[in-house]
Amino acid sequence: MLRHLIAFFCSAASVFGALNPDQVVILFNRNAADSDTLAKHYAELRDIPATQIVGLDLPDKEQIDRDEYRTQLRDPLAKIFDDRRWWLRNDGPDGKKQLSGLKVRLIVCMRGVPSRIFHNDTQADPEQDAKDPQASLRRMMMTSSAAVDSELMLLGLENPKTEGPLDNPYFKSTTPIEKAAIPILLVGRIDGPSPEICTRMMDDAVATEKTGLWGFGVVDIANKSAAQDPSGDPWFRTAAKDLREKGFPVLVDRFHPTLPRNFPLPPTALYYGWYDWNVSGPFINPHFHFKRGAIAIHLHSFSAAQLRDAGKNWCAPLLARGAAATVGNTFEPFLHLTHHLDLLNARLLDGFTLIEAATMAMPVVSWQGVVLGDPLYRPFAHLDGTGAKEDDDRVFRALRIAQLRWPDDDLRRRELQKAATRMNNGTMTEALALDFAEGIDANVAVTLLTDATRQYSAPTDQLRTELLKIKLDRERGQLAAAKQGLRAALSRYSQLPEKDAAQVWLDTLEADATRTK
Repeated sequence: MLRHLIAFFCSAASVFGALNPDQVVILFNRNAADSDTLAKHYAELRDIPATQIVGLDLPDKEQIDRDEYRTQLRDPLAKIFDDRRWWLRNDGPDGKKQLSGLKVRLIVCMRGVPSRIFHNDTQADPEQDAKDPQASLRRMMMTSSAAVDSELMLLGLENPKTEGPLDNPYFKSTTPIEKAAIPILLVGRIDGPSPEICTRMMDDAVATEKTGLWGFGVVDIANKSAAQDPSGDPWFRTAAKDLREKGFPVLVDRFHPTLPRNFPLPPTALYYGWYDWNVSGPFINPHFHFKRGAIAIHLHSFSAAQLRDAGKNWCAPLLARGAAATVGNTFEPFLHLTHHLDLLNARLLDGFTLIEAATMAMPVVSWQGVVLGDPLYRPFAHLDGTGAKEDDDRVFRALRIAQLRWPDDDLRRRELQKAATRMNNGTMTEALALDFAEGIDANVAVTLLTDATRQYSAPTDQLRTELLKIKLDRERGQLAAAKQGLRAALSRYSQLPEKDAAQVWLDTLEADATRTK
């Protein structure tokens, strides 16, 4: 069955063009160790000419002020663009220069280029704030603090306003950037806790493009009320649905806290979650590592507040744990002005590059968003079944081909159940169980998870499938059974650090029971 599924070929995938190497400029900091080495490595990987590598004398720090940004980064870089004719600029009606043509469409900032602009805006007036509760919000919205990369998108404009965000003309676009007539540059960043991590991010992106990105999706929904959250949770629900419709098995957590400490995740290719300030849950487990080429995003206001400490915030820790790419925020963006993750996920699945997908998902520029990873990375260029085949991806490729071959959901599930029984493969069985768990038939899901526990040989995989059964008990209100299962798991897997996940869930259920007495 598996061989037949992988042999099935579908030619319906979209084909996108790619930026030419001479449309990409790589920016590094002459004063930061390894910044030039990383720039040269990226140029070699992507065949970008040495003439497209630009070094500037920049402060060797993550955060700069507005004067430093203007005098040491923006103005010198704009002059280079003028001198090398990487754009055409004319005087606009207001006498300021404006773009009339772009040769270069993408700037790639390397580790060492500052990532944040901090501006000490007007101080709060407590008396005024007490009279007008919206005053503080308006002040935050008109901040001049921003991500360097988001400001560089407006490099071609002469002295644009710096207070607050500006509309992004590429938002919700479906046009590849080389065909888009928009007056902004795309700006991405290869940055992280160490030069070695940055090198690995680049290498992983190029390697994964040859095979395609395959694996489990993990979506951690905060389960907020509609009043608390009119948009965030729906983004995550849509992303999970879109992944399933492409054939990816998706583990969805809907409990209000994030996934518990040391939860034993499956081979994770995509992670979308919220909302903790600092890295938590499965990602503090030293044994955890994402699949090569993984896209991992945790939505938080300050997820990219720093990129050096792998134990703080979210972007740096996710990259340190093996992700090839993520997005984040340098300062408070407000939910509606951050990356719309449903759009980002959809554009990636459509075959766009990381930087195109992320920019299409961002409603504003001159704001807080940053895109980390090889901007030219196309993780889903092989959803049609093409690409180099690797043994670790065989089950996931089969699930994708089954989605294409049998559009009828019931038929596909029957065929996959036959395959899972015949193959005696834990990954296939668990993937099918996750599908049935999404409102299809919880009893079938439990049976399949029991089978998967038996089929897996690794104790961490066995524990996960036990926890997924307990998750179904909790969702169905069978709390006594859930607590019994958690106690059994704690006894059976007492030597595993991942047992902490069972303890967290048990503590939560017992605390809930105490509060309701």
